[in-house]
Formats: sequence, C-alpha cells, structure tokens
Amino acid sequence: MSILPDQALPLLLSFDPAFSQPTYQRFLLLLGSAIITRGPRTVSNLLRTVGTLATGHISSYRRVFSNAHWCMLRLACALTRQVLTLLPEDLPVVLVGDDTVFGHPGPHVYGKARHRDPVRSSHAFTAWKYGHKWVVLAVLVRFSFANRPWALPVLVALYQSEENDLRQRRRHRTPAQHMIRLLRLMLRWFPDRRFVFVGDSAYGTHEVARFCHRHDRRLALVSKLHPEANLFEPPPPYTGKGRPRVKGQRLPKPREAVSAARGFTRRTVGWYGGGTRRVETRGGRGHWYKSGEGLVPILWVFVRDREGTHRDEYFYTTDTRLSTEAVIGYYTGRWNIETTFQEAHSCLHVESVRPWCRASVLRETSCLFGLYSIVAMLYHNLPEDRRMGRIEWPGKTGVTFSDALTAVRRWIWSEGVFAQLENGADIEKLPVPIRETLYSALASAA
Repeated sequence: MSILPDQALPLLLSFDPAFSQPTYQRFLLLLGSAIITRGPRTVSNLLRTVGTLATGHISSYRRVFSNAHWCMLRLACALTRQVLTLLPEDLPVVLVGDDTVFGHPGPHVYGKARHRDPVRSSHAFTAWKYGHKWVVLAVLVRFSFANRPWALPVLVALYQSEENDLRQRRRHRTPAQHMIRLLRLMLRWFPDRRFVFVGDSAYGTHEVARFCHRHDRRLALVSKLHPEANLFEPPPPYTGKGRPRVKGQRLPKPREAVSAARGFTRRTVGWYGGGTRRVETRGGRGHWYKSGEGLVPILWVFVRDREGTHRDEYFYTTDTRLSTEAVIGYYTGRWNIETTFQEAHSCLHVESVRPWCRASVLRETSCLFGLYSIVAMLYHNLPEDRRMGRIEWPGKTGVTFSDALTAVRRWIWSEGVFAQLENGADIEKLPVPIRETLYSALASAA
C-alpha cells in the first residue's frame, strides 16, 4: 500500500519497470515513509512511522534492499529521465560531480575502509573516517522558487580502497575512473542530449579530459587546472622520416603566461552561491600533454578576485568555444553539490543507515541520494497554495531544501496517510489552529 497521494503517481510510475510488482509496492511504501520520517532512515524506523499501513511481514520490507531482485541502473535511468524533463532540450545539461565520505561502524560492513574526511581536514591536518566513500553525479536544475541551481543526484558509485580491491581480486578504480563510468552511462542513456561536466581537481585529471575530448560533440569538461600544466602546440605533419612527433613546440605554462602578462581583463561573472563577483581574467589555449597519454586541446582561464576574498584560480575546459564568463560560471555553479551533501546529511540523515551486506550497502545510500531529487521534483509539482511551512528570516530570498521537505511532508500527511487511515478524515474537523499545529509538528524537517 502506498501512502503517497495520487498526484505523485505519474512521477513514481516511471520506477515500476525496475521492480517486480510486490517489490514495487513495498518500495513505494518505504519511499513515502522515508520522506515523512524524522531521524534515522533505517528500515525499522521507516516501518515504525507507517505502523499498520505496512501490510505483510516485516522481513519482506527488509529484503527489498538486501535480497529482492531489482535493477538499480533501471531505477537510476528512470529518475534521470524525470529530472531531464525539467530542462530545455536545446541547451546542454550541466552535470556536477564530487565525492563524500560517510562513517559506518562495524567489523563486517561491505566496502568499509579508511578515507580522508574532506570536511574536517585542512592543508595542515588530515582527518580520517572509517566508512564509505561515495562518488556522486548530479544534474544542475534551476527552479523558479530558488535563487540558485539545485544539484539533484542521479547516479552514485561506491569507491573501494586499493586494499579491498586487492583482497577481492578486482581491478582498482580511482574516483575519477568511477566518474567516467557514470558519464558513459549518461551518454548511452540519452544520445540526443549534450552535457557539460563540472568537477574539482580530483575529477579534472588528464584521463577525464581525454574521455571528454573523445566525446567532444556531446560532452565537455570544466575543472581546475594545475598552474604548472604542460602545454604544447599540436604536432607538425609527419615528414615520413623517423617516428611521428606526438607534440609540437612547448607553450608557456599557465603560471608563466600569467606572470608575463601586462594586462588583465576586468569582468563581472557568476560566482559561488548564485551571486556575481568582479574579477580580473587572463586566458590562453594549448594542448595539455601527459607522457604516454597524448594531447588534449584545452582553453584555460586565470581568475583573480578583485575584492580579495578568494584565492587566485586556474580553470580549463575541453570545449575551446566556450567564453571566459561561461567557464567561470560553470565552475562556480559546482558548489551547489556541496550544499546538496550538507542538506542530505542534515535533512535526510543519509549517514544514519546501517546496512552491512553488499546489496544493502549499494542500494540504501543510493536510494537516499535519489530521495533528495524526488523531494525536489514533488515540491516543484505542488500547486502554489500547497507549498506551506516555509520559514522566513532576514536576508532569505529563496526556498531551501528543508522548506521543500516540510511542504511535501504536510502534503503526504494530509492527502496520503490520513486519507487511508480509518476515521483519518476526522482530522479536518479539528479547529484550524490545532490542525495546523499538528501538521507543523509532523512535517518539521528535523
């Protein structure tokens, strides 16, 4: 039995092909319960929230993640297809990628390893966390109710440490190689769409750049560039004598070119957080070379913050037709995935799940990341008069994810849960102040 209102079914029916029918019904109940549940999103807590609405044996709901036969890739493809309907088809889809680490205690947890904690670490101190490292690919979507784009997760991969891969006799893949696999899926699933992938320096490697260059008609990369990157001209035509040259004349490295520059161009560009910033820029072109890996044509941009609050940066893109403003705007928009990680942690308690077997580990956390995207789309589809529960404070101009989650919860409680309970319609007979207090308590995003 689903506790979601009928208006949500058009979105959720697209997930049906990934499941058998009994598993699909249980998945819908767990999905709705995961939205309205406060606190940890363990299966036990989800079933505790819905109570008697969960028909069948409790173990059948646990087996949805641990033992049931259903396809994560089909589910991810259906979710991505729904997200892309929010974007115009004639514009490139902006993809952002990053990784996050969640702690997970226990001696027999699948994929558990020691990872650097990027939140608590600094340049002088490295903090470690035992748990899982997730590589996340999200789609940037600009909603009318928000003053910045939202990064909606669509694909997730679990990074395995070298020790775990060696123990399991698997080929080791770096986070960048996992991201290449996720990008390859996007290109395969949506052959008619163009993409721009934005990642930090960990996902701006020469290997990722080569992959994007091989698919340059449909995929471009925007990332950070090392100021000492080796840049060359393309190789001259083969003369027929000796080995063909793999690179041409050496070009100044980005740091050298900036140091020798006499003037910079002043611009006002899009910046972190959705605002604008006055900067000075300098750019150049070249072919990025790595020994044994060949050349990748790039456009690089140096950015200096005129207000002096941000350090100097070097960006690059494999699409040499992009403007300087576009390169800076794409990269600064990447920060929205960091906001997604923080909101998924604080509002959806992604780190609270405690699976230990392989199937549960891979499925539960991935589904909670996808739940972030589902809540955003459900809020987008809500009529304006149903978007209730928003909290205001001085300086706040847009809707946050906690506002969206609160509104969707109120909607599910009023038109989903209470509508299916015996005598549930009697809630509407309560005095308005009491009824609103009840809904506010149930829908709180804590």
